[in-house]
Amino acid sequence: MKKFNIPHKFEFTSIINLYAQWIREGRLKVNSAWNKDLKVKFTVQDPCNIVRKTWGEEMAEELRFVVKSVVGEENFVDMVPCGSNNYCCGGGGGALQAGYTEQRRAYGKVKFDQIQATGAHYVLAPCHNCHSQIEDIGAFYGGNYHVAHIWTFICLAMGILGENERTYLGPELAALGL
Repeated sequence: MKKFNIPHKFEFTSIINLYAQWIREGRLKVNSAWNKDLKVKFTVQDPCNIVRKTWGEEMAEELRFVVKSVVGEENFVDMVPCGSNNYCCGGGGGALQAGYTEQRRAYGKVKFDQIQATGAHYVLAPCHNCHSQIEDIGAFYGGNYHVAHIWTFICLAMGILGENERTYLGPELAALGL
């Protein structure tokens, strides 16, 4: 629309931007106290489409604000490199469905090693392709992390995570808050 000067009255945004806005406004009343004593470590994947290809460092910062708000800043470990310079997971662009599993996993080994270096127990992935790829390479290479959606931990930090919404939680968190 910008490229062709098409008039419009809406703003293109991401759910990550909205999460950050709603947390700042107090509309999402998150609290990281659930993780104060547990000290479960988290990292976050910077998806190619919303970080490197679209909003850049602004999105990377909003993403980290949301994650730190729900898990505690002291329990967040960033990947190196991160933000716009983070490595692609290797699952996007149709790679998950293309049938070249061996090649996708070989490419994803860079991401696997990067995640392992953080020592994080959980990787929060805002992108479905990243989630599936990171989960797959973790299982394939013997990773010691879980992959979860950000919304799962927003709900946990609000005390409203349902019993049937814990698919991606490890045993140390599966019963938390029930």
